[in-house]
Amino acid sequence: MMEGARSIAWHKGLAILPRGYPRPRLARIHVLTASHPLPDDSSVRAAEAALAFFAEFGPEDLILCLISGGTSSLLAKPRPGLTLAAKRAAIRRLASSGASIVELNRLRSRLSAVKAGKLGRSTSARIVSLVLSDVPGDDPALVGSGPTVRGRKGDRTRVIASNRTGQLASAAEAAQRGFAPRLFRRGLSGEAFDEGRRFARAAARLAPGHVLIAGGETTVTLSDHPGKGGRSLEFALGAAEEIRGTRDIAILAAGSDGMDGNSGAAGAFANGASIERSRALGIDPGLSLALHDTEPLFRRLGDLLITGPSGTNVGDWAWALKTRR
Repeated sequence: MMEGARSIAWHKGLAILPRGYPRPRLARIHVLTASHPLPDDSSVRAAEAALAFFAEFGPEDLILCLISGGTSSLLAKPRPGLTLAAKRAAIRRLASSGASIVELNRLRSRLSAVKAGKLGRSTSARIVSLVLSDVPGDDPALVGSGPTVRGRKGDRTRVIASNRTGQLASAAEAAQRGFAPRLFRRGLSGEAFDEGRRFARAAARLAPGHVLIAGGETTVTLSDHPGKGGRSLEFALGAAEEIRGTRDIAILAAGSDGMDGNSGAAGAFANGASIERSRALGIDPGLSLALHDTEPLFRRLGDLLITGPSGTNVGDWAWALKTRR
């Protein structure tokens, strides 16, 4: 987003990126890194830097804010009287229960000193917020927990792209390559493994040469000591289980930010042979799911999609191709 706005004559700027992302070379832009998907002390320092940055501007100034999914973790300063450890524990409990991104962001807002417009209220400057949405319904107040959406007269807030934007672009690309695209009837949500099975059942009904495209954000109800994996990998495993034994369906599930959970991958490919191939390698897919340790399974299969950080975050996508015989 910062690269896209490089033509603006900045007075000065502040960029806060996930740790490990490439650092852009932009004039007059101070770049900080913070933790994602779980906040740590670097997230607190980033929030404090943002509050100090906003406080430097007055009523005659304009602050352009570029907000994407992931902001909730990158800017994390607990409200007064609450420790970061207590805030993380509360969010972890809710996330482990399989709560949606909307439910998580509402809790984050209640526990935060910067979310739900509180960062915006730290300045008297006008604010223009351009938002990349990763939440169902694309409510900008819920994306990244809405740190700059304060509802003040003169402010402007616009959602400029979303998960749906990516689906439509993917459909156009599929058509250009000679496939017939279909969009999944609803957004992906709920437990990732189960949603993968539902998506695969719909894929099995495709006509040859069709591509099914879906997007959203599923959940994973974690065990006490989860292994290495993520939502998209569990989605792909569920899809593989559903289409087990078929020969004409290929599925890809991936996160738009290029990082699925703690797997180090964007997502994974699956087809009708994935389950039997994993068993032939001595891997029990059911145990991998129970331990939330799906990365080793797909790595051994050679079916991980590894892209590195993409520079955006608008949720997850899934594709299914019914091949022509």
